[in-house]
Amino acid sequence: MRENRFFYLLIFLYFLSFSFNAVKSEIIILSDCDDKQDEFLKNEYIFNLNELIMTRNYIYKEHTFKKYKRTDLSVKKSNSYVRNIYEENGKILTHKHGYPQFYTQIFFEKEKKEIFMKTVLNNEEGVSKISTCKNIEKFGNES
Repeated sequence: MRENRFFYLLIFLYFLSFSFNAVKSEIIILSDCDDKQDEFLKNEYIFNLNELIMTRNYIYKEHTFKKYKRTDLSVKKSNSYVRNIYEENGKILTHKHGYPQFYTQIFFEKEKKEIFMKTVLNNEEGVSKISTCKNIEKFGNES
């Protein structure tokens, strides 16, 4: 009888521990983002900090679409792409895109509405602002 009580207590503690270990996720959406050289009908960045991915969704305005279509037939009017991300020193960065001697990364700071591009060529780093977003939304999930 005593062994059964101990067994039930262990099962109870096991399930109780799951209720305290709720999965938390954070999603940040930067939307209505402008761009210095291109015009968009839609330009948004979605950062899922739980899954460590960034999704960028955009739709070119007709003028910008025609500009890129002249030189690259594979350009689509609307597109999205996904990049892996990580957090470092309060910044969210995409993984390096390119080669070890030359690569680019997109990054932003959690509380700010600006998106930056970091370009590195032979260990020389340059940072430029590529977009300013009008809206920032944060969603926290607990399940």
